[in-house]
Amino acid sequence: MSFYGWLWRVLPGPVPVKALLAVMLALAVVAVLFTWVFPVIAPYLPFNDTTVGE
Repeated sequence: MSFYGWLWRVLPGPVPVKALLAVMLALAVVAVLFTWVFPVIAPYLPFNDTTVGE
């Protein structure tokens, strides 16, 4: 059983309501990631480590 199938069965309402709730849930997850998770892990990522000198 996949997570998406389980989520679709758990969401209440007809198909348009389920689709709207699924989109809102996905946007909420993205907002949480960009607001709290990514700023916390950013110092540990090597994106600012450059190998080319000036």
